[in-house]
Amino acid sequence: MMTGKAAAFAPATIGNVGPGFDVLGLAVEGLGDRVTVELADAGADEVVEVTGRDAGLVPREAARNAAAIAARAMLDRLGASKSARIWIEKGLPLAGGLGGSAASSVAGALAAKLAAAGDASVPELWILEAALAGEAAVAGRHLDNIAPCIYGGLTLVRSVEPPDIVKIPVPADWWLALVTPAVRVETKAARAILPKAWEQAEWVQQMANTASLAWAFASSDAALVRRSLDDRYAEPRRASLIPRFAEVKAAALAAGALGCSISGSGPTVFALAETKTLAQACAAGMQKAFGEIASTAHVGAISRSGARPA
Repeated sequence: MMTGKAAAFAPATIGNVGPGFDVLGLAVEGLGDRVTVELADAGADEVVEVTGRDAGLVPREAARNAAAIAARAMLDRLGASKSARIWIEKGLPLAGGLGGSAASSVAGALAAKLAAAGDASVPELWILEAALAGEAAVAGRHLDNIAPCIYGGLTLVRSVEPPDIVKIPVPADWWLALVTPAVRVETKAARAILPKAWEQAEWVQQMANTASLAWAFASSDAALVRRSLDDRYAEPRRASLIPRFAEVKAAALAAGALGCSISGSGPTVFALAETKTLAQACAAGMQKAFGEIASTAHVGAISRSGARPA
């Protein structure tokens, strides 16, 4: 006997936002994953169907599926002695640098909560921790995608253990251009090439860039964004994983971007612009710079809301 069914949507996110490695995250309007959870009185958790972008690459085994793991974690937290049947509609690529595993995890956790508890209020921390269980199984234990996916806008992860999230106001109506080339960059592999130790002068500058960028968003200081959206840590080491990255970044800046860098682990490259028109020009220039390498583009506003019922 089926007892509850609900769906949730979770938006795409940009992890790091340039210099804020594992700390800053930004939600993007217009792209995301949708997960439906239906509760059953008997049986094991089951991923019934996966459709959409890169659907064929998403694990069907519930124990290996981020959305299913997150849904199970949420049901356990709620004390719901039910199994879950799960449908996933992927709007985000796998290993694309747009927070695909985080979106599926957050949507899975929220859909499970809605199916089991309806509109009843639960701590947002429960959603975050359940989603982190799914994300950790796929991409590692970090919150820079999960936090903006839940809260929307720009977020700062002050701590993972215990979770401590700072929501940074973004009053300016800035836009984003996201261009994803047809190459794949696995998050775990992209993290493995980064050094564990770093020169003091470099991390001091990186810390200054991250703090300045957060203030630039909060104060709508476009000039400060231009100076601060400068990643000295991950971008120089991951650029080689993205063909023609230097040319793509140069094209975005030439088209009027406030800044341009790698979205999360890549291969998506993002540009931040002051208007939709400028963001569209950035996207066109970036795609042209990729040359013969096929790519997809999305132009969207900063998503002011995070995951929500669908």
